[in-house]
Amino acid sequence: MANAGLQLLGFILASLGWIGSIVSTALPQWKIYSYAGDNIVTAQAIFEGLWMSCVSQSTGQIQCKVFDSLLNLSSTLQATRALMVIGILLGLIAIFVSTIGMKCMKCLEDDEVQKMWMAVIGGIIFVVSGLATLVATAWYGNRIVQEFYDPLTPVNARYEFGQALFTGWAAASLCLLGGALLSCSCPRKTTSYPTPRPYPKPTPSSGKDYV
Repeated sequence: MANAGLQLLGFILASLGWIGSIVSTALPQWKIYSYAGDNIVTAQAIFEGLWMSCVSQSTGQIQCKVFDSLLNLSSTLQATRALMVIGILLGLIAIFVSTIGMKCMKCLEDDEVQKMWMAVIGGIIFVVSGLATLVATAWYGNRIVQEFYDPLTPVNARYEFGQALFTGWAAASLCLLGGALLSCSCPRKTTSYPTPRPYPKPTPSSGKDYV
């Protein structure tokens, strides 16, 4: 019963992490304009995501421009896009696989070992999905730090971490933790003992004593 609860907890955490990965990929706030330096302009906020760049005015109006050319994008942005999409697709596969292996489901009830292995495989796929999201967000964040501290980068062209990066890091952590909990459903090896040999039963006495 405790193993089933641990399995359900891992599935919920990993599923929340998968949803967080989708939200992080869709959000345009991967990096936001840094107001460092002497020229501080608070009338507008500039932020950029994986698919578009946006400008938010102090009046509440937001204007976004989708990146038109794929080849014109930086290699970091292209790799981050690919890793996030791969992580989302792997998470979708992991949900289907681990659902079959859940103890609360009726699938594969006849073969308990195979059912548990399906949950383990789903957990491993969740872990790989979380690693893909973690690598993508860490790589993108490292690029922001390098550009921020680069002396050749103009002060008015420096960015800081956006909300989408923190969402991605939280989503990756949930996927890794949930996948690890699902992987704990690995079936235990049963120790096989040799079958005991039957001892011959003593023959009942006939009741006659011979002198």
